[in-house]
Amino acid sequence: MLIVGAGLSGIGAAYYLQTRCPTKTFAVLEAREESGGTWDLFRYPGVRSDSDMYTLGYSFRPWRHEKAITDGPSILQYIRDTAEEHGIDRKIRFGHRVIRSVWSSSDAQWTIVAEVGPEKQALRYTCSFLYICCGYYDYGEGYLPGWPGMNRFNGPIVHPQHWPGNLDYEGRRVVIIGSGATAVTLAPAMAATAAHVTVLQRSPTYVVSLPAQDAVANWLHRWLPERLSHGLARWKNVLVSMFFYNLARVSPERMRQQITKAVQQELGPDYDVGRHFTPTYNPWDQRLCLIPDADLFQAIRSGTVSIVTDDIEAFTETGLQLRSGEELTADIIVTAAGLKVKLLGGMVITVDDVPVNPSKTLLYKGMMFSDIPNLACAIGYTNASWTLKCELTSAYVCRLLNYMDHNGYAWCVPRRRDDVVEEPAIPLTSGYIQRAAAILPKQGSRRPWRLYQNYALDMAALRFGRVADGTLEFGPPGCDRRMA
Repeated sequence: MLIVGAGLSGIGAAYYLQTRCPTKTFAVLEAREESGGTWDLFRYPGVRSDSDMYTLGYSFRPWRHEKAITDGPSILQYIRDTAEEHGIDRKIRFGHRVIRSVWSSSDAQWTIVAEVGPEKQALRYTCSFLYICCGYYDYGEGYLPGWPGMNRFNGPIVHPQHWPGNLDYEGRRVVIIGSGATAVTLAPAMAATAAHVTVLQRSPTYVVSLPAQDAVANWLHRWLPERLSHGLARWKNVLVSMFFYNLARVSPERMRQQITKAVQQELGPDYDVGRHFTPTYNPWDQRLCLIPDADLFQAIRSGTVSIVTDDIEAFTETGLQLRSGEELTADIIVTAAGLKVKLLGGMVITVDDVPVNPSKTLLYKGMMFSDIPNLACAIGYTNASWTLKCELTSAYVCRLLNYMDHNGYAWCVPRRRDDVVEEPAIPLTSGYIQRAAAILPKQGSRRPWRLYQNYALDMAALRFGRVADGTLEFGPPGCDRRMA
């Protein structure tokens, strides 16, 4: 097997492969020069998780720190320590950017072409199974709308994905453009030393505060063995998040009122919560923003952070001209307006000399693509921790490989055999999802093509469901049938 990506999901995939399929050989190809994926890439002030570490961390390696919502460097160290502890770091080949994957049915194998090093030397690898664990964000560039007059601004314009290590914002006026997780993380972190921080949003997002420390989890750790306490804390958080997500889908107005009421209590009766913290969409039509210990609300109350809800008319030499006529003066502008989606790391996939367009495929069990053999992809949840689904996927891939070995199969491929109604794979109205609609695969209207975004249902299907379910097609080595 080849695993593409040495981030959170790639290291987890390697652990499952070497523990549950010990006869398999594998390597991990990582495009960057360091492991950690997202947590090595993002280095802006305050970078942290927006999921608790009992679910974002691995089930097989308990989180040992008191903070459940923790900073990015701690998560990065956790990933690297896990890789070192299990010898996975020795299997990583850095600076290998996979650009093309070619399947041959006659050989029942993939040929992988990777560009290596600054010279972009082309190296070829072959494998019988390809597992892509590089997420779906474009690591090369973030999303940047083409605002008028950007070249007029006299100060630095910074994207959080490419944060300069020498940026000095102490005592300076900062405007952060955006309303998502990055913006609500940056604002209180920069406000600690900046003269003032203004968050400029075109429309508001639901913001929910949770304690950075999980009191129940910490109590369990004090009185129970490590693995047991970690497992109980993990399941407690899984069930709580499932409850509130389902409540939001069944009673959106009730959830909206609860969220806005909590914000009003934090910011006081005179604050315009309706304008700045009440979106026009229902909760979980887009992701909620999680803030630890109400840090953003504290910064707003202290006067170091302001929220402005308006449209940008143009950049000026000294800041931003807004559509309402207001002008925002800034020394530094941070464009936290979103990310770009890049499916499968941007690689080109060919099956028996036929190029594959992933947007024309259906996702099988949220991990494989219709008519693409011996390939899986780790795609996490949008309404819960990324790792929860990725671990289930890795465990299932191991079940699949062992089943194929036991029965003498060399390949497997999901086949669409009936009239399944196609639907968007990620049913969010978020901008980054809508912008990527043309490149994303679809989901189907029923199992096994349906994505339920539900850990309990997925666990039942992936851990205990039949591998040979009538949708996966299997075959022996030396197949003379073309898959495409």
